[in-house]
Amino acid sequence: MPLSYPIQDFDSPFGHFDSELSDSDLRHTAYEILIGACRTSGTRPLTYIPQSDRTISQYKVSAAAAAAAAAPSQPPSLQRSLTSSAASKVKKSLGMRSGSKRRLGGGESVGNQGRATVGELVRVQMRVTEQTDSRTRRAILRIAAGQLGRRVESMVLPLELLQQLKPADFPNQKEYEAWKRRNLKLLEAGLLLHPHLPLNKADTAPQRLHQIIHGALDNPIDSRKNSESMQVLRSAVMSLACRSFDGSVSETCHWADGFPLNLRLYQLLLDACFDVNDESIVIEELDEVLELIKKTWGILGMNQMLHNLCFLWVLFYHYVATSQVEDDLLFAANNLLMEVEKDAKASKDPEYSKILSSTLSSILGWAEKRLLAYHDSFHSDNTESMQSIVSLAVIAAKILEEDISHENRRKRKEVNVAHDRIDTFIRSSLRSAFAQKMEKVKASKQLSSQRKNLPRLSILAQEISELAFNEKAIFSPILKRWHPLAAGVAVATLHSCYWNELRKFISSISELTPDAIEVLRAADKLEKDIVQIAVEDAVDSDDGGKSIIQEMPPYEAEAVIANLVKSWIKTRVDRLSEWVDRNLQQEVWNPRANKERFAPSAVEVLRSVDETLEAFFLLPIPMHAVLLPDLVTGLDRCLQNYILKAKSGCGTRDTFIPTMPALTRCTTGSKFRVFKKEKSQITQRRKFQVGTVNGDSSHGIPQLCVRINTLQYIRTQLEVLEKRTVIQLRNSNATNANHFADGTGKKFELSRSAFVECIQLLCEATAYKVVYHELSHVLWDGLYVGEVSSSRIEPFLQELEQYLEIISSTVHDRVRTRVITDVMKASFDGFLMVLLAGGPARAFTLQDSEIIKEDFKFLTDMFWSNGDGLPTDLIDKYSTTVKDVLSLFHIDSVSLVEQFRSLSFDSHGSSAKSRLPMPPTTGQWNSTEPNTVLRVLCYRSDETAAKFLKKAYNLPKKL
Repeated sequence: MPLSYPIQDFDSPFGHFDSELSDSDLRHTAYEILIGACRTSGTRPLTYIPQSDRTISQYKVSAAAAAAAAAPSQPPSLQRSLTSSAASKVKKSLGMRSGSKRRLGGGESVGNQGRATVGELVRVQMRVTEQTDSRTRRAILRIAAGQLGRRVESMVLPLELLQQLKPADFPNQKEYEAWKRRNLKLLEAGLLLHPHLPLNKADTAPQRLHQIIHGALDNPIDSRKNSESMQVLRSAVMSLACRSFDGSVSETCHWADGFPLNLRLYQLLLDACFDVNDESIVIEELDEVLELIKKTWGILGMNQMLHNLCFLWVLFYHYVATSQVEDDLLFAANNLLMEVEKDAKASKDPEYSKILSSTLSSILGWAEKRLLAYHDSFHSDNTESMQSIVSLAVIAAKILEEDISHENRRKRKEVNVAHDRIDTFIRSSLRSAFAQKMEKVKASKQLSSQRKNLPRLSILAQEISELAFNEKAIFSPILKRWHPLAAGVAVATLHSCYWNELRKFISSISELTPDAIEVLRAADKLEKDIVQIAVEDAVDSDDGGKSIIQEMPPYEAEAVIANLVKSWIKTRVDRLSEWVDRNLQQEVWNPRANKERFAPSAVEVLRSVDETLEAFFLLPIPMHAVLLPDLVTGLDRCLQNYILKAKSGCGTRDTFIPTMPALTRCTTGSKFRVFKKEKSQITQRRKFQVGTVNGDSSHGIPQLCVRINTLQYIRTQLEVLEKRTVIQLRNSNATNANHFADGTGKKFELSRSAFVECIQLLCEATAYKVVYHELSHVLWDGLYVGEVSSSRIEPFLQELEQYLEIISSTVHDRVRTRVITDVMKASFDGFLMVLLAGGPARAFTLQDSEIIKEDFKFLTDMFWSNGDGLPTDLIDKYSTTVKDVLSLFHIDSVSLVEQFRSLSFDSHGSSAKSRLPMPPTTGQWNSTEPNTVLRVLCYRSDETAAKFLKKAYNLPKKL
């Protein structure tokens, strides 16, 4: 069986191939190209000159002899006997073994009298039957006889074959149809899907060829030379095949040299270099077969660089696809990659660079997958293959790095690609090996008692020591070729991994025990072994191994001290957390508790935090800077807990906003008869909604203001506390005190963000509670209920002014503007709620629009307060939405209906013509939002609106 493309985990690096052609189709096409390339005709013998610097053997065929031959003959290059093959020079150059025996597959006899020619070998290798081969040669012979003097590169081979071969040349009609379909699809692939030159969108030729091909696929085509259908096809094909970059008519036909079609065909030709019965073995006749294959370069647009890259991929692909049993392929791929590296430096072709990058990325990805855990893939018996794979990965990575630098056209920072890659492989693989050792230790001794579990770290230390010596003996000598400190990096990684486990152990104990001593002694022995390996490995290094030693901080007893300090920190933090819980339950948030109007508990919690920090710096330890983040984190959580409890039960913006009633329509003449009943229903519903809010005295508006002041006070004092902590840290001679001072060290991060968030939340909650809860009787239950002119906004403004005075006299001046701004936003939202979701107790005429506009002017004037209130630009910013919606109240109902229909058509398209869909309620009111316009119509008291709502949605008159 031939290798399938692609195998698992491998996509073709040559790009996506869009055609429906199968591997078998492409293989037969490649064989036809090969036969065509080995044939030439003319009045005199022709010499073929390939597109490379290498000279390919010339061959000659007499046209007269070809025409007179009774049976297809082979050119000299195809006739050469295999028995005369010498040892392969190509194999030798690639470092491959010679002398492996190969037999032809399928049980076929090759050649006459047991002598196989190169052409016959290639036919068998490419799985082409003798019948197909004979038919192809016969057709190409006819082509050669009929077009004397023309090189094969100046022909479109599938077109010529379609004209030469008839159904009678095939065993049956079905086989002929399949062959014809393949050649038509090939023309489509080479000229339309993957052309040599990009197609001009303005050119009609591609579309015309597409129609002709698909017409020929569905209906038989008259393939006679002078038939109209054949002439039309030829004209369309040649107009596209003979294009050139400069617009002139090219002598060379481009039909199989577009990427990735040409690379795919060439890949299938190169597959013929592998034994048909064992795809892991390269045939001995490699030189002869490659010489033959290279004759296709002119047709396929190949050159030496592309050949090297394709052959590299084929060698590598066969190695992977045949279960990596033949290291010869790997060695060859590695040696060929060195040639590709030279090509990459010389090439400036963007297409080549693209294919190069894709190919090497695939190879590198596969290699890295094995090298990132090389302990799982390699052992002492297969180090040779490991060395080749490492070399493959390093060279590929270097080429890709240089390609990126060239592509960016700028000088990149000098990096040692090989060193960095090997460093990554070592660290990754050692971490993986360490994890496996840990699992092994855990599985060998499953004990439930924590005390009995502790010695496991002693066992693990012995295992890791063995792993380190094994690494030094087997893998480090290989990797040292690319990384001078390979063994040092390996043991430094193990040192770090074991330190992570040792640290967990130390943090779990409060006092030294026999088990703890045993673990620490085993860790000390392991550390000595590891350091000794690192020192020996670094003898000849530039820095004497200092960089590696610095990666291995010693396993010191200071960790035990650190653990005891952490225990102390936990006790203090827990005590403070309990105090916060107990005292905030008793806090009443009295605005008269002090002249600054913040809660006394704020002073106490800050004092406790300050005392804890001071006591911490009095501890006789040398690691204040190291452990300070732990203390700050604990205190930070306490302050965060205080903040969360301070806002608890206060509600949010959404707590106070009433549920929108269902949409209804107004009925002219009956508007006022239902007001009494409806108003009663609204009042009852509203009382039920706000009854869920905590209504005790600690959550009144003055108390909410005190909560806001308290959080603002702690927030400002916390900044003072942080500055004092920096001074204490510097006084303790801490080396990294500046990390805390410049912000890179951990400060009160949780509480800092929580202060901002909760102050904002309380400001909003206060504002919406004032508007929707405290003033609901004059806003929700009063504004515009009944006759609009007799239920205007004055009562709401009068009571709102009282609450604004309370807020202004209570809230700290640094947050006062924010609270009043939120009250303004809540008032504007409430005003819109009344107009757009006020329930069936409200209805507005077109004439009411001026009253509504005037009332909103009164509302904005209150917050402006003749220039003593909020800035004009702030008021304008938040009043934009209201003004936009109010413009709808000035529009007559007929125009509103039309506007609504237009918006619905824009949103839902033609489906809205038969039945208008109900627009969803988003709450994002504006004059171009369908739901907003619909709501204006629902509260419009006239016959036009009512009839439209009845007809479109059958809305009820009341809830």
